[in-house]
Amino acid sequence: MARLSLTLDRNTYAELERHAKQLGKPCARVVKEILSEGLARRTAAERHKKLAADYRAGRADARAVLKDLESPQRELMDDEEG
Repeated sequence: MARLSLTLDRNTYAELERHAKQLGKPCARVVKEILSEGLARRTAAERHKKLAADYRAGRADARAVLKDLESPQRELMDDEEG
């Protein structure tokens, strides 16, 4: 397993500590979860962009795949907002 060292400004660290306390988890675990979630979102966004480009280019199955992808993403977004 690789290790990563990073420096946070006071405000960011204070917010991280507050969030970790609310979750009842150590800061390092919360950072790992946030990083994993962010990477997953970026991967999904890249996939979505490629699919949108394929759809614009006329790929036959793009519309069906795009529709299948949008539903879970909307649910995830709704969960985060609520």
